[in-house]
Amino acid sequence: MNEAARSGKGRILSIDYGRKRIGVALSDELGLTAQPLAVLERTNRRDDLRRLRELARKHGVERIVVGNPVRLDGSAGEMAAEAGRLAARIRKELGLPVEMVDERLSSWEAQETTAAATKTKRGKQGAGVDAVAAAVILRDFLEREQTRKPTKK
Repeated sequence: MNEAARSGKGRILSIDYGRKRIGVALSDELGLTAQPLAVLERTNRRDDLRRLRELARKHGVERIVVGNPVRLDGSAGEMAAEAGRLAARIRKELGLPVEMVDERLSSWEAQETTAAATKTKRGKQGAGVDAVAAAVILRDFLEREQTRKPTKK
């Protein structure tokens, strides 16, 4: 692990995992903002991982956040297990720190945000909403990270 990863600095890649698509978002180098980056149409595990590796290298990613799609009651379902397996493969293959974060309601928030911005009905925005969902996951993660940091006096 390099110094940026240990210090918590450097870009963070966020993943909103789905069976058809993977939404991807990226932080700035200071870890303050989150922007939608890409939507990857799923093909197979090997190709999905290859494309994620390429994005991580291209953008100098130091950490990865994978949305954990737990149910509203907090229990883990089949999708949470799949996302966990993806996180484990990323950790092993890319050698980067990976954190699973609760993504409850991130897709709903992304649909609401996209619908308002594009004046379309929620659920009719297309694949781009997956990258927005990844950005929502990353934004929430970054906000939690900021609240955990000690304040200087």
